[in-house]
Amino acid sequence: MPEPQPAPDHYFTARPATADERRELTVHLAGRDVTVTTARGVFSGDRLDKGTAVLLPLLQDDPGAADRTGDVLDLGCGWGPVALSLALTRPRQVVHAVDVNERALDLVRRNADRLGVEVRASLPDAVDPDLRFTEIWSNPPIRIGKEALHALLLQWLPRLAPGGRAHLVVQKNLGADSLQAWLGSGVLPGTRTERATTAKGFRVLTVSREA
Repeated sequence: MPEPQPAPDHYFTARPATADERRELTVHLAGRDVTVTTARGVFSGDRLDKGTAVLLPLLQDDPGAADRTGDVLDLGCGWGPVALSLALTRPRQVVHAVDVNERALDLVRRNADRLGVEVRASLPDAVDPDLRFTEIWSNPPIRIGKEALHALLLQWLPRLAPGGRAHLVVQKNLGADSLQAWLGSGVLPGTRTERATTAKGFRVLTVSREA
């Protein structure tokens, strides 16, 4: 009788059991081609995810971003394309990257060092609970399920500073419209949610907190 096989890793696994096979990947971030290190067992470890590719132009084409200060967050950072882009384009801001996957956090740190930028990559519980963010950027982990996703967003979106904004990219056929309706239903008092853009089957939802 064959031995039972271990359950497959998910990108939201804390310590992936798959072999840590690292690879070099050239991607276009912040208006330039850069080489980063990725690995198995993290989200989109072999490419730049399509949803992230829809989100990045909003980050990169934001006028005045280079002069802003404050703390910004990449929620569910994976190997770091959003956090790295933030650090490359916003040198005066403090960039935080959060993920439950410890392999992903190690990759973010290594990639930031390689590109000569600073990113504070940490597990969720290691982030100062009193910290407030001027912006949150996220390709959220939809596949953890609706209940867990809602709990995640209710944990982090209230940490927007007054006047702050969160940008979430969600695939249309994985519930983008229902998520927009939920976010706009009053679960986050003092905020409004709108669709910033639609491209390649993805929606970018922007949650704005009152000043």
